[in-house]
Amino acid sequence: MPSQKTLEEYIKKIKKQAQSTPVSQQTRPQHKITGFYKETRFQETPIGKIPKEWKIMKIRDVATFIKRGKNPKYGDSEVVVIKTAQNYPERIRFEEAPRAHPDFLKELPQEYYLKPNDILINSTGTGSVGRVGFFSGYHRPCTVDSHITMLRVKQEVALPKFVFYYLSSTQGHTILESKASGSTNQIELYVDDIASVPVLIPPLEEQWGVAEVLSTVDRAIEGVDGVVDLLERLKKALMDLLLTGRVRVREENGKLVFYRETEFQETSIGKIPKEWKLVKFKEVAEIRKGRRISESVKSVAFISMEAIPDNSLYAKYELRSMDEVKSYVYCEPGDILLAKITPSFENGKQGIIPEELQGKIVLATTEVYPLKCKNVDKYFLFYLLKYPLIRNKLASLMRGTTGRKRVPREALEELLVPYPPITEQRRITEILMNMDRAIELCQEKRERLKRLKRGLMDLLLTGRFRVRIERVA
Repeated sequence: MPSQKTLEEYIKKIKKQAQSTPVSQQTRPQHKITGFYKETRFQETPIGKIPKEWKIMKIRDVATFIKRGKNPKYGDSEVVVIKTAQNYPERIRFEEAPRAHPDFLKELPQEYYLKPNDILINSTGTGSVGRVGFFSGYHRPCTVDSHITMLRVKQEVALPKFVFYYLSSTQGHTILESKASGSTNQIELYVDDIASVPVLIPPLEEQWGVAEVLSTVDRAIEGVDGVVDLLERLKKALMDLLLTGRVRVREENGKLVFYRETEFQETSIGKIPKEWKLVKFKEVAEIRKGRRISESVKSVAFISMEAIPDNSLYAKYELRSMDEVKSYVYCEPGDILLAKITPSFENGKQGIIPEELQGKIVLATTEVYPLKCKNVDKYFLFYLLKYPLIRNKLASLMRGTTGRKRVPREALEELLVPYPPITEQRRITEILMNMDRAIELCQEKRERLKRLKRGLMDLLLTGRFRVRIERVA
């Protein structure tokens, strides 16, 4: 058992290394990637055709350390404990992870602190078993709980980043999943099972090349993620300013201009500009009434709860035979669908029915309110219902048993909401919709990059296409 002084010195050492020596992926500066080529010479193996120069090795032969983490006690130390919920191939979510208790650290061997280039494999959990993460380093010391297996690779045999990409590829993940055993409620991937997983091993230079190509795409994805995060934070700040009237917007010479409001009135929901009104929700929107569907209708556009977004404007739909729809609420294109049941309401599920459904019969799950707007810009009302001040008020009025709480109709209808002049409503929605469009474009770019990465992994990690590497003179 290490002494308290030894433990503090070790933690201080890890922190110093993390702060002064940023982790970079393994590089081979004497090499460069000059292109790709299609492989034509293969050998037959138990896991399929692979290039003749490649080998198959078991994880136990490429690793120096394969251990499950310890069962931690949580507390307020500086050491971060990564759990399965934070372990993802794209990024380990350190900010969501709990801290270890000092008493737990006194019993924790030093080898259980994560080192840069460690591979983390989720070893329990329905739906996440076999999920692989890569530890590049962090500004605090880290360890893992007992549901994650740590893998430390012999770098003279294989590059950790290459092994990580292989294990997180379709082929590698499928093999990991196939090794798991247990009941439906508790699937487990044991250390011995992980140790027996076969890994494709190209020459070291080629491993570097493959990892470099995939890391380049990952860096592009991270860059887009950073922009999305920035835009979402900006949108949140704009909503807070524009939907309360603290910052106003007007048109000057065909351009939208922001200005700070100085004259307010006190209301039951806080200060709002003097020229704004405070109205009941039922004055600007109504819950659409039901309608009997004719027996002659054979097909309808149906919107399930899964098709209602939590972070975008429009609901999706699927065409269904009327015979498949047992219960529903009637709605029309342009309606706002507001989820009324927990946890969908708290998760922000709401969406506008696309205008492309004009002329079709549209039905939705009974767990939404279809809202028909009147005397209000529907997009302004959409953003108002997303605003935390309004949504939290409705959440506080939900009724029902735990797990089945709903927003009462009368609570929604009697809800007090700010009501700017209609021209200002439209200016506010123009700004927020432009933000949403920018976020959507970034998300589309991210999806394209992810598809590119999946395609490259399928080609490069199976050897069907090879990376051409040359030495730099």
